[in-house]
Amino acid sequence: MIRPMILDRYLVRHFLPVFLAALALFVMLVLLIDLFLNLTRYLSNGAALSAILKITLFYIPKSVSYSLPVSLLFASAYTLGDLNAKNELTTILGSGIPFRRFCLSLIALGIAASFFAFFFEDRAVIPTLRKKNQMSRELLRTNTESLSSIVIKAEGGRVIYVVDYYDISTLSLNGITIIEMDQDRRLLSMIYAPKAEWTGNTWSFSSPLSYRWDQGFLRPTAAVNLEKYREEPEAFRRSSVSPADLNARDTALLIKDLRRAGLPVASVLTDYHHRFSFSSVSFVIIFLSLTVSGSFKKNILLMSLLASLGTAVIFYVIEMLTMMSARSGLLPPFWGAWTPIFICTAAGFFLLFCKRL
Repeated sequence: MIRPMILDRYLVRHFLPVFLAALALFVMLVLLIDLFLNLTRYLSNGAALSAILKITLFYIPKSVSYSLPVSLLFASAYTLGDLNAKNELTTILGSGIPFRRFCLSLIALGIAASFFAFFFEDRAVIPTLRKKNQMSRELLRTNTESLSSIVIKAEGGRVIYVVDYYDISTLSLNGITIIEMDQDRRLLSMIYAPKAEWTGNTWSFSSPLSYRWDQGFLRPTAAVNLEKYREEPEAFRRSSVSPADLNARDTALLIKDLRRAGLPVASVLTDYHHRFSFSSVSFVIIFLSLTVSGSFKKNILLMSLLASLGTAVIFYVIEMLTMMSARSGLLPPFWGAWTPIFICTAAGFFLLFCKRL
């Protein structure tokens, strides 16, 4: 009688070298594709080789994030296909061990990879990708990322901040206009200052001008009670960048900002839920690969690659449709992000338990 724990170690020893080789190959492909797409533009702008290499290094974490699910899928399909071609899988299953029990170690690896993917994306991928994009814009002289022309609504839209430019390094607002309205959205007052600096709990305005609506006219008045404007500096940064450049915590705060301002949150909330659901892809992708793997005795490398790509395409098409539906309001954001995970996990359970080898 073969002990299941021994088989777990045996399967993992066969799986890990294939997975690491596949991960290295896919990461290299992603890096080369990105490099060749921009290399001519880098060189035409006089970029130094060291700068190009640094940009490429910053892109490695994102390449790993892209490559992780497909590498897991390919490695599991290839490993089981290779064992089946050598009749080892038939011998193992003939000893009375169910296929689903034999694959339990791969499923555990998929779960561990999903947890790793979330924290890796949140802590490593987002910061390095932001630096990579910033350096690329600087080298290509297309630095369109600027914290300028910022508009923030607060208190349900009754207070509107209009800022010409926000300086991250000094936590200062340049060219700030604050418009305040009553409950009926009628103008109450307007404050303008050429500059405002964050003191730690409020803004210190330089030469503020205050105007208050009075009998059909905006009349200048003394600027008083300015300490009530306490919108934190991070709110101005969050409003000027894409949610894809924010980690999970900042995205949650952005959603809070939008709700406080009475603005639509469906698109950002969908992306927020997708941040969590996408990390589950590693688990789901292995689960699906088990249903088609172990069925090849010839052309294992080619058939495993085709099966992996086919499974991935099906999953990502479903995900694309549900995400589009959620962003357009046809589905709740939670279901738009998680429906592909639930569908593919249920399909994987059904096919895996029905599999007979």
